[in-house]
Amino acid sequence: MPDLILLRHGQSLWNERNLFTGWHDVPLTERGRSEAAAAGLLLRDADGIDITVVHTSLISRAIITAQLALETAERSWVPVRRHWRLNERHYGALQGKDKKETRERYGDEQLLAWRRGFATPPPPLDADDPMQARFDPRYRDVPVDLLPSAECLADVVIRALPYYHDAIVPDLLTEGARGGAVLVVAHGNSLRALRKYLDNTSDDDIVDLEIPTGIPYHYRLSDDLSVVSQGYLGDPEAAANAAAAVKAQAG
Repeated sequence: MPDLILLRHGQSLWNERNLFTGWHDVPLTERGRSEAAAAGLLLRDADGIDITVVHTSLISRAIITAQLALETAERSWVPVRRHWRLNERHYGALQGKDKKETRERYGDEQLLAWRRGFATPPPPLDADDPMQARFDPRYRDVPVDLLPSAECLADVVIRALPYYHDAIVPDLLTEGARGGAVLVVAHGNSLRALRKYLDNTSDDDIVDLEIPTGIPYHYRLSDDLSVVSQGYLGDPEAAANAAAAVKAQAG
């Protein structure tokens, strides 16, 4: 049966500073690097999981997390595929803004809608803002009309699921047939989009899903790719505490 592992990158510098990050490229903290290595240990020691292919976004915090986790799991040699469709949700003009200050300015309800609402995008970046993705060479081959200036979670679902079906599913079928597992290292909202689809979660209920940094989430799938079992690797209480810490980041 195919195995799918979802891993959110380790803590980034802007996670630590409680800033909206989105597509902006910021490094991992030392804690984030440690989280990535710890994830690798969980992957290495998990019974019946053999990582044979990896997918990441084009953002460095996911790329470095994957590299560190694979090194610790003794799987640095496995092929890695990267795609912008696994990027974090684009937070538009909120990128770089302090979450606590945003709450104080706009209120709890608006902040929750921007952070976790399914269909409420934040204010978009100005067309000529230097943070616009069209100025970043990693997106030079992406049609400009596909590059967002701001996204809600519904937008992330729309852009991420084609990649899941076109790239991840073929690997799940191929690698699963020979006992391999597929690892996806991405971001809180792109992974939330995948979990919404896999778990058939409603638009309303997805608001409550918090994804901790650096803890692998394991799906065992049937041959038709329906979910057989799922859960975090390692200590469930540690995963729950880490998810609660993510929820508190807007405090």
